[in-house]
Amino acid sequence: MELDTMGERKGVNKYYPPDYDPRVGGLNKFLGTHALRERARKIDKGIIIIRFEMPYNIWCEGCKNHIGMGVRYNAEKTKVGMYYTTPVYEFKMKCHLCDNHFVIRADPANLDYVIQSGARRQENRWDPTKNEQIVPETKETQKRLFDDSMYKLEHGSEDKNSADSAKPRLVKLFTRNEDVWADSYSANQMLRAQFRKANYDLKQTASQDQLLLKKSSLDIPLLPEREEDKKVATLLSMKLKPSKSITENTETIRKNIISQSSLPTVNFSRSKEEKAMKILHQGKQELGIVHKRSSSSLTNDGKSNVTENDDVKKCKITSLVEDYGSSESE
Repeated sequence: MELDTMGERKGVNKYYPPDYDPRVGGLNKFLGTHALRERARKIDKGIIIIRFEMPYNIWCEGCKNHIGMGVRYNAEKTKVGMYYTTPVYEFKMKCHLCDNHFVIRADPANLDYVIQSGARRQENRWDPTKNEQIVPETKETQKRLFDDSMYKLEHGSEDKNSADSAKPRLVKLFTRNEDVWADSYSANQMLRAQFRKANYDLKQTASQDQLLLKKSSLDIPLLPEREEDKKVATLLSMKLKPSKSITENTETIRKNIISQSSLPTVNFSRSKEEKAMKILHQGKQELGIVHKRSSSSLTNDGKSNVTENDDVKKCKITSLVEDYGSSESE
């Protein structure tokens, strides 16, 4: 008789010991083992070991390393609740780069997975409505469409208007796609030429970096050159101070204007400050505050009796005003 294939023999290739009793119910019950073997070693605690695939990119909070979507782990699967009739499971797994554990829970309401602890998600999500993508209707909208005929009519009219407004754009994109990719041979030739040029540039840059590192006896990664770096290096080789760009100069001028006082500036020296303080500490009459002149101050011929001290007071007051109000005098 011809031998069966390996796949056919795997289902029946079991060893039954001589003392096996079929009345026990099965080979696993007879041996006292579980069908999942080591994966069911915590079955008494409600935990089963499964192979879990990372649903999105994450950052491990233990070693701060990036873990990409699709990386697989042996995770402990536990039932933690129910969402209507759907069970909610929680998965605990150990990072393969450190001793940190992270816990991820299923979210059936939003058709997603939520990180509970040990890691953080790398945000690559966006609002599909802003990208003019087709978004599935929510359960509330579907229920309202089923119950409310008027809302269903309005919703259909909005969908029709959106389709009409999108038609010119779709036609333009389709035409552009046809113009670029209609000739597959030319498109393939163009792409291969671009890849060859990029590969040649990368090899040239790598060879130049190796020569520079060998000349300088260094073993560090080199970053690509920038125009700003070339300008600074040229000025430093000429022992000149690196000049600022127009944007930097404008920013410096703006900061200087903001830092200046809004009041008029005064050339106020130390000597002027001492002179002003001396005058301010004198009496009111010295500052020019003179009471109403009495009749005795008039002479017989009706003329005022102005002495020399009055002229001195006026000079002092004028000097004080010039010190505080003029920016041209010293």
